[in-house]
This record gives sequence, structure tokens and C-alpha cells, in this order.
Amino acid sequence: MSIRAQDISFAYPKTEVLKDISFTLEPGTLAVIMGTNGSGKSTLLKTINRLIEPQNGTIFIDGDDYRKLARQEIAQRCGYMPQKSAAVHCTVFEAVLLGHQALNPERCDAEKGLQQVDEILKLIHLDQLSDRFTNELSGGELQRVVIARALVRKPNVLLLDEPTNHLDLSNQLEVMSLLKNITHKLNLTTLVVTHDLNSALRFADFFILLKNGNLHASGPKTIITAEIIKEVFNLKSVIAEVAGFPVVVPLEQK
Repeated sequence: MSIRAQDISFAYPKTEVLKDISFTLEPGTLAVIMGTNGSGKSTLLKTINRLIEPQNGTIFIDGDDYRKLARQEIAQRCGYMPQKSAAVHCTVFEAVLLGHQALNPERCDAEKGLQQVDEILKLIHLDQLSDRFTNELSGGELQRVVIARALVRKPNVLLLDEPTNHLDLSNQLEVMSLLKNITHKLNLTTLVVTHDLNSALRFADFFILLKNGNLHASGPKTIITAEIIKEVFNLKSVIAEVAGFPVVVPLEQK
């Protein structure tokens, strides 16, 4: 399911956050939104999920103007993972099942829900942990549970706000690798807010670079150059290849 943002603008009182943002993402794409703090990354993600309404512009989800869609239908099409998720003391299985039931508790098909939870747990290798309590999990395991909750409704779009935040390096790589694999396997359109440029260069298919609320550049990883990094992040750097992957090496600021 494709996403097309058309001239998205958003402002809080006295503060313009997004200015005429436009881009298109096709199914099977893992895209990242990047920029400095305050550049509008999380705000853009929330407008795509219609958690906030842009003052101008709109989002098209598979060609449908989301202003004409019921919020429940948007929730069905878009799985969303915020920066912080409320802690729930329950088993892994129950936590993921809650994600399925939250869509429409009154019409929830219990048998179908149980089956979908089983499928998702196997897909992201959590089935062996299904009876564990969430407060017994490592940070990486818990993050996979949150991703599973977003996936259990079988959305076509996956929106994640800093999914590797507070994780150690090993778990960061595991989560990003998981997102890339499920994006391609399920033909999802996945959009991730992240600050980790090297991880993004390793796993992402498409980059959306924001600067002061403007779309500074967008496209495949080939757009990431030392010049672009200097313009967007005000950081001098060189890009080297290590073990077949591009790596950004910051230079001392003078």
C-alpha cells in the first residue's frame, strides 16, 4: 500500500513545524525520516497516522485521501509504534492480543485474533516467549513485542517513532534487521523516525531528510553524501565502506 504526502504543513501556535512536505513511498519500502532535534520528524509521522491534522495538504493511502477515511480504517491500514508505549503487566501473548482487540473490541473475532497472534509471534520469533511476562523481557525483546502489537492487525503501513531508542548496539541491529525483513516479506510500506544515520544507511531503502520543517532532500541512500550531511546535520564527515556497508565517520569540528 503506497503513501503519498502532498504539501503537508503543520504549525503549533506561533511555531511552524512542517512546511509543504511532499513525497511518495511504494510498498516493500523501508523508509527513514531523519533530521536534527526539532526538525519535525515525529510531527510528520503523526500527521501520516492522522493523530494530528495538518493545516494544509493531505496524505493519500493507496490512492485514498485519508481525510475521507474513518479513523478506524486508518488504524486498520496503519500500524503505529510511538516513542513510548504504556507498560502492561501481562504475558507476551496477551500483550500482542490487546493490539488486535484495540481496533474494535465489540466486533473482535476471538478465534481469528488468537490465530493472528500466533502467526505474528512466529513471524518475529517471539513464539518461544509467548508465556513470559513482559516485565521479564530484555529491552530488545520488549521492543519486538511492541512491533508485534502494531503488526497483529495486519496493516499495510507500519509507522515507528525511534524504535531503537535506548537499545544497545546488538538490539538496535536486531530490530532494524527485523523491520527490513518483515517490510520486504509482507510487502509493507514502513516509515521509521531515527537518529542513527549508520543504521539507516545499512537497512533503509529510502530517506526523507528534514531541516527546519522543510523537506531538504529525499530519495535512495545514494543521496547521502558528506555535503548533504553537512547541510542537514551541520556535521563534517566522510563516508567510508566497511564490510560492504557505507559508514559515516564524523570529523572533529573546528
